[in-house]
Amino acid sequence: MSFIKNILMNLPEVKPPEQKKLPFNTKLKWTITILLAFFVLGLIPLFGLDPNSQFQFEQLALILGAKFGSIISLGIGPIVTASIVLQLLTGSGILKLDLNSHDGKRFFQGLQKTLAIFFIIFEAFIYVFMGGFAPTATLMPSQFFSMQLILVFQLFLGGILILFMDEVISKYGFGSGISLFIAAGVSEAIFIRALSPLTAAGTLAFGSGQAPVGKVWILLRSIAGGNINELLKSFFSIFFTIAIFLMAVYAQAMKVEIPLSFGRVRGYGIRWPLKFIYTSNIPVILIAALLANVQLWARLLESWGRPWLGTFSGNIPATGFVTWINPPQLIENLINGIFTSLDVFHAAVYITFFIIGCIVFSFFWVQTAGMDARSQAKQIMSSGLQIPGFRRDERVLERILKRYITPLTVMGAVAVGLLAASADLLGALTSGTGILLAVMIIYNLYEEIAQQHMMDMHPSLRRMIK
Repeated sequence: MSFIKNILMNLPEVKPPEQKKLPFNTKLKWTITILLAFFVLGLIPLFGLDPNSQFQFEQLALILGAKFGSIISLGIGPIVTASIVLQLLTGSGILKLDLNSHDGKRFFQGLQKTLAIFFIIFEAFIYVFMGGFAPTATLMPSQFFSMQLILVFQLFLGGILILFMDEVISKYGFGSGISLFIAAGVSEAIFIRALSPLTAAGTLAFGSGQAPVGKVWILLRSIAGGNINELLKSFFSIFFTIAIFLMAVYAQAMKVEIPLSFGRVRGYGIRWPLKFIYTSNIPVILIAALLANVQLWARLLESWGRPWLGTFSGNIPATGFVTWINPPQLIENLINGIFTSLDVFHAAVYITFFIIGCIVFSFFWVQTAGMDARSQAKQIMSSGLQIPGFRRDERVLERILKRYITPLTVMGAVAVGLLAASADLLGALTSGTGILLAVMIIYNLYEEIAQQHMMDMHPSLRRMIK
């Protein structure tokens, strides 16, 4: 056991900085460098991949910060999976680790990295050998297996690069690489779908007679050409993206502050913040990943001749269960004059499924991640804090916290579920899950920068942050 522990505690890692606190400019330099590397790696295609394979994974791309069809097709999936597994094991008490000691933290990090490497290898084999990333169909049967192994190696290489890039960001940049890669992917998708002057085929739209991808250009073109339908579609797509974005920012900023005081120090206290979206973006990530995986399995089952979950027409669900977990385009159908009462029922089913899923996952995460009232009460008591006017007793504190945490768990889950589902139904520029993830990540990044680097950044940036 000690031998395994020594290995886990001495795995290759990015050397931590010698300075205890890195200046703003250094963190900015490393963050931009890693982001550029992430975008460059996303342009490197997998050698030997069938060009039609990656389209079935489009919904997973934003959640996983991945570029499917490229060397970083796995994205942050293995790292997130390893983190969630360890979080659940430690939060539920199955795995007992002393995270307050230096050795305990090193062991936890080594275990997390080992699990991440395991999931990189596991997911690479799953994607390739279950037909998700299939080699090109022109290969001879004798070459097929060899090309599958080559694809697995490329996915493994990309996964390892993402793992160490995440570590660089965590030690030398802002926030974490996981959050940054998701936000970068969502921002890129919104930028392309809003402002790209290229057609779907990748050629310049101006002068070609074909419609560009960017909704802003479609809007301007529709105004000039008098195409009312296209004008309304592009306008509402942009409008609802901005509206969902602003509502998500407002919801993220809402919080309940519980006044606390130090029992032995009179006249000094703090406020313990409980955010309205108490479990952050975890529930919407989990329910969106669940829906995307159901669609993935439906495709695989259909390709094996067993369409138990439904069938697809191109990239769109056509029949079965998968049609009900795929959002109808309400605004587009309304503008095109094909809106029916079935669309309303379909939308209601989708919103209900999304909200109930978010509530279930929210309660699950609160109980397993140490965010419940009892765990929070223990943390407050161990810090020497108490609520003024109440007896210093953990049970009293737990009962008071439960009045806030339980409603916030439900209301926050309903809010994120409703916002994400609404963005999908109303035809925003990207998925509702992607917009919520980007908002929450960027907002948390803003709070971190404002808190830690207000004094050492450039004056013009300081005024902007304020």
